[in-house]
Amino acid sequence: MRLQPIFDIAEICAWHGVHQAIACPGSRCAPLTLAFAGHEEITCRTISDERSAGFIALGIAQQSRMPAALVCTSGSAAYNFAPAVAEAFFQEIPLIIFTADRPKEWIDQLDGQTIRQENLFGRHVKKYYELPQDYDHQETAWHIHRVINEAILLSQEFPKGPVHINVPLREPLYPEVNKKIVFNKEIKKVATSKSDLVITKEELKNLSESLASFSKVLIVAGQQAYNSGLAKALEKFSKTNKAALTGDIISNFHSLKGNVRYADVFLASCGESIKQSLQPDLLITFGKSVISKHLKLFLRKYQPRHHWHLQPSGSAPDTFQSISRIIQTTPKAFFESLSTPPVIGKFEMQKKANYAQLWQAEEHRTTRTYQAYFNETDFTETNAVKALLESLPDRCNLHLANSMSVRYANLIGLSEKQKGIHVFANRGTSGIDGCTSTAVGHALASEVPNILLTGDLAFFYDRNAFWHNYLLPNVRVIVINNQGGVIFNLIDGPGNIPEQNEYFITHQKLSANHLANEFGFDYVKIDTSKHLKSSLKEFLKFDGKTKIMEICSNQKSAKQSFDTFKNHIKLSYES
Repeated sequence: MRLQPIFDIAEICAWHGVHQAIACPGSRCAPLTLAFAGHEEITCRTISDERSAGFIALGIAQQSRMPAALVCTSGSAAYNFAPAVAEAFFQEIPLIIFTADRPKEWIDQLDGQTIRQENLFGRHVKKYYELPQDYDHQETAWHIHRVINEAILLSQEFPKGPVHINVPLREPLYPEVNKKIVFNKEIKKVATSKSDLVITKEELKNLSESLASFSKVLIVAGQQAYNSGLAKALEKFSKTNKAALTGDIISNFHSLKGNVRYADVFLASCGESIKQSLQPDLLITFGKSVISKHLKLFLRKYQPRHHWHLQPSGSAPDTFQSISRIIQTTPKAFFESLSTPPVIGKFEMQKKANYAQLWQAEEHRTTRTYQAYFNETDFTETNAVKALLESLPDRCNLHLANSMSVRYANLIGLSEKQKGIHVFANRGTSGIDGCTSTAVGHALASEVPNILLTGDLAFFYDRNAFWHNYLLPNVRVIVINNQGGVIFNLIDGPGNIPEQNEYFITHQKLSANHLANEFGFDYVKIDTSKHLKSSLKEFLKFDGKTKIMEICSNQKSAKQSFDTFKNHIKLSYES
């Protein structure tokens, strides 16, 4: 069969563990779609909106921790994958992107659905591959098989990420009538050997001696997926080495005892003398992005004498402008290898403990101020988010849309007891464009409850996340609707200029009720604390329905409550 090398792509993907595919409707991509849809080991779904499809595939890959395949037709369809591809690149999520294309001779000839697809995603994929456009020669089939193997393996090498495979296809694009697609089980598949990056004895001795010499050790955890083994190793390391630890809500270390959750809050208000006392001698970082603006500003101004960054390979981002050593190993291996108490005197160990206690003192001060603030306020956006976070199921995925939603959640945080809550957010590029679709991808790949906290702009922008034929009984969406982008009222710059209302805040009068009716979802509108408390239990009951809760607010009250909160923190340092 002429298209057999194309059909074989699905067999190679399945062998490598790529068991989930998203195919967008189109004719040029028909051979690819039929291959993925017809393979018994692959679950293939169709999503009409390519931008949404890209983020749904990203969510599937993130949840399954395996690459997902993404297929579209030729032309501008592929460009709509770009936001999700960029997010996958910076979040290090493996995607195998197949874009169907016209034969080369028809490029730039005004043929339908034809654009220049070579290197379409630029530097936001790990590698671009172009398949041959004629498949009759035996060596052509060998080349296609080799490229697919290589691309899938590359997507899973550190740092993981998307790869782009462009597939020129000649007509006819469909099998002959009554011709069944057959998958060649004997085609060549290429495996790779994986090994843990172990720290050598000599390097371990050097690191142990260096670590023991520092009195002020601070660990900053960036965004990463929950990893129970890493969490245990980090908790033991920080305890035995008396190191301070801070991590945003997206670091997924909220269950660790001693984790400083409110660094962004108190570093925004405390004085220079406190900041000087918190300056580390040694900074240890791992993971990806950090939400906290004030933590970043603090560490850039009060730089450590030494900064170790942990990652298995590759170049390291220098977020705090202070990297002095890149340790090429996994964070888990590092913390496990250095979790024995340092061989130092009691006085030196006490100095280490004193530094960690300084961070804890500011954490406790902020916690007390939080309690006073929430006791004095009634129905606000922050109160609503607090009530939601405290009511979450013991085991669920919490998805945080960008802009104020992720900031509110980071401001309030999760408790040590909420160990079964895994947090996700599109902080690779921090865009609002695919937050809902990503959560939908997670829901399609798992039966775990998926709860999305989002703002009105992010929610309505990504409404096509629901435009498909798949049930989402494990999805709950909480929309904070204040009729616009309230963040531009709160941050410096746009909040102080006359053009803010027309050009930055994006006022809108939409209601989530209409979308819920359109897609047949349950809907509840909330505008008082009493109604919120009485509704949360039923809303978070997973009874086979998709549910949307809309928290109704407005620009003025959102700004007032946020300013009041900041003043509470500020006054705690002035009293």
